[in-house]
Amino acid sequence: MSTPSAPRAVPAASPPEPAACPAPAAPRRLEMVALPGLPLIRPGDDLAGLLAAAIEAAGGVAPGDVLVLAQKIVSKAEGRYVDLDTVVPSPRAEALAVETGKDARLVELILRESRRVVRHSPHVLIVEHRCGFVMANAGIDRSNVDPVEGSDPVLLLPQDADASAGRLHHALSARFGLPLAVIVSDSFGRPWRQGTVGVALGAAGLPALQDLRGEPDLYGRPLRVTETGFADEIAAAASLLMGQGAEGQPAVLLRGLAFDAPPRPAADLIRDAAEDLFR
Repeated sequence: MSTPSAPRAVPAASPPEPAACPAPAAPRRLEMVALPGLPLIRPGDDLAGLLAAAIEAAGGVAPGDVLVLAQKIVSKAEGRYVDLDTVVPSPRAEALAVETGKDARLVELILRESRRVVRHSPHVLIVEHRCGFVMANAGIDRSNVDPVEGSDPVLLLPQDADASAGRLHHALSARFGLPLAVIVSDSFGRPWRQGTVGVALGAAGLPALQDLRGEPDLYGRPLRVTETGFADEIAAAASLLMGQGAEGQPAVLLRGLAFDAPPRPAADLIRDAAEDLFR
């Protein structure tokens, strides 16, 4: 009788090799620096030259950089001052001044800078600015206005903020040999929400409005209505460094943004009246 042979040991199966993990993407970064050393801007100043010196002091520019400028320094360089003591109110301005409690001379300037009055109540005057912005007081401001420019000076918005941004974009791009996008920003209140945020009045060298319709979402579904106010988002970010009071930081350089769509002006951010349900 034969002796049964001992069962042979079967070697354990080797565990499967783990799937290779994709290399992690480098974290996205956005850097902002408030440009140092800018003097108080006066009418006729070479704003592009002053900005170029400040940019060089901050380390120069890199591809894709965006320069955000507070509207006030652009308006000051362009001499957009008016002395209220030289303004004669119209009967309409006098009547609105009574209803709003505002200086009749200021109301007259607001009307001159506006297409129409949208809403008004005590202490509030919302207008459609001649450039299309729906805003308080046509953007006319007394804060941070140099008192040497009149006995009671106020500052108007630039005549054409997109054109102002374009001139600075071309001058600075030529100076540095790289395209440097420029945004002219201001602080706006908003329907439905308290508080002001930075928005773009003018833009050059970047797509102020980005149309993402047709692009896929995470699951491959095409976006149907998504457009982003790219220039407004940048202006809002820069306003964190600019501040709203006595900070004295009117120019902010942003680095790390990615954009390749054709340039579009800030005027493209204004919603057409036929599509605006809230005017």
